[in-house]
Amino acid sequence: MNGVQILLIVGAGIAVSALAHRRGVQPGLIIVALAAGISFVPGVPRLELDSELILAIVVPPLLYSATRNASATAFGQNLRSIIDLGVLLVVLTAGALGVVTSWLLPSIGLAAAFVLGTVLAPPDTITTVSHGKELGLPRRVTSILTGESLVNDATALTLFSIAVAAVAGEHTSWGAGTLELLRNAALGAAIGGLLTAATLLLRKRLGNPTLETTLVLLVPFTAFLLAEQVEASGIIAVVTAAFLISANTSLDPRHQYPGAYRTRLQEDAFWPVVDFLLETFVFAYIGLQLSFVLDDLAAEPEPGLDRTLIAAGVLLLAAILLRLAGVFLLFGRWRMGDRLARARLARDPGRAARIAQRRSRGRRQGGDDNRLAAPGVRESVVVGWTGMRGILTLAAAAAVPESVPGRDAIQAIALFVTLGTLLLQGTTIRLLVRWLRLDVSGEEEQARMMLARGVEIATAAGDGYDQQRLAVSEALMRGELDEETARRLIGDIDLRQAAASTLGQGLA
Repeated sequence: MNGVQILLIVGAGIAVSALAHRRGVQPGLIIVALAAGISFVPGVPRLELDSELILAIVVPPLLYSATRNASATAFGQNLRSIIDLGVLLVVLTAGALGVVTSWLLPSIGLAAAFVLGTVLAPPDTITTVSHGKELGLPRRVTSILTGESLVNDATALTLFSIAVAAVAGEHTSWGAGTLELLRNAALGAAIGGLLTAATLLLRKRLGNPTLETTLVLLVPFTAFLLAEQVEASGIIAVVTAAFLISANTSLDPRHQYPGAYRTRLQEDAFWPVVDFLLETFVFAYIGLQLSFVLDDLAAEPEPGLDRTLIAAGVLLLAAILLRLAGVFLLFGRWRMGDRLARARLARDPGRAARIAQRRSRGRRQGGDDNRLAAPGVRESVVVGWTGMRGILTLAAAAAVPESVPGRDAIQAIALFVTLGTLLLQGTTIRLLVRWLRLDVSGEEEQARMMLARGVEIATAAGDGYDQQRLAVSEALMRGELDEETARRLIGDIDLRQAAASTLGQGLA
């Protein structure tokens, strides 16, 4: 791949994205479809990249950017839903799709079938989250989908590495795989935490927004590569570092220093550009492979083009149905447990009183008693239908080693399933939300009241920008403000300080 080709891809991506946003369509769908069509033009060269570079270059910065503005509080409150969807459902989906693949394409072998299962398992929910307010999604649904997107990538990539190792003949088992998943997650979190400490220490000593932004740009790659070197989860390392760095630099007064607001504003403008470039590249890259992958399949006796296309259609349907069934099963089990627990408490008033007393004591001691009930049926429908495959599926498919049997079939199926879910689910999610008539007026009113309260707190702190940020941070720690409101207020304060500084320099 030469520089001219990359420039053409990015330039076309800009034009396509502008058109897609005007039409209310996801740009990724149009970019993949357009690139796939271009791949059939005579004389278009085949683009090849080293498989390991795809995951190492594309995934870390995209995941870091998605995590930067995620709410740690909302993540904790919805932890059960996030673990159910991001770990349990991904494992079950990978296994089920692997079994279906082994039945449809027996010639590629069981291990390679499970490689495809892990490639297709994780949905790209963060794409839907980015349009959450436009779609009218409830804040809890947005929080669940955001948290899931940060966890399911790590689960899927760990399963992917286990499946690829099994293809290479390395012995593994479900028990060993579970232990490896836990070990990789723990070690990845530790690496992310250590890298965060080093980054925060260096950042305040640089004293230059450009240098500080450059340092943070290196964090996702460093976290991912360090973790992979010790066979830990690079995804967990990136997510941990992104969570901690963002929270400390934005919300923790101990990590504020003169000029920090400039760096925050610069990063807020920088990361969306990185996201756009990488997403455009990946969608275009995988689309441009289509005609060549189909040619390779047509030339192979097994599994062959016809059987692969049939398998792609079946797996597309299976992926959608498994997501819906899994969400309703997991959330339904939770709702049933809640009903049984309430029934037991109704029969035992003494036990109910003791539980209420313990919770009251926890709140007085500064604990958080934001126990959330299971998502409702309408929320479950939205979460279940938000199962579009995206960047990770395409990147993982491109990263399948050439030694894996049926590699061309795996890449072709991944492309067709991604396109199918984007077309079927991505274009109908807005209509579904509208049909369900999800009422978010209460949330919007609560958010307005919270914002008004935050403005009062910041205004009462005086005219100093640092004092206002400190007041907002302390209100967050006391529980008077939620994390989303605090981030918005601090962002507004940063903008006002930057405007005042620019005006002062102009007058001087």
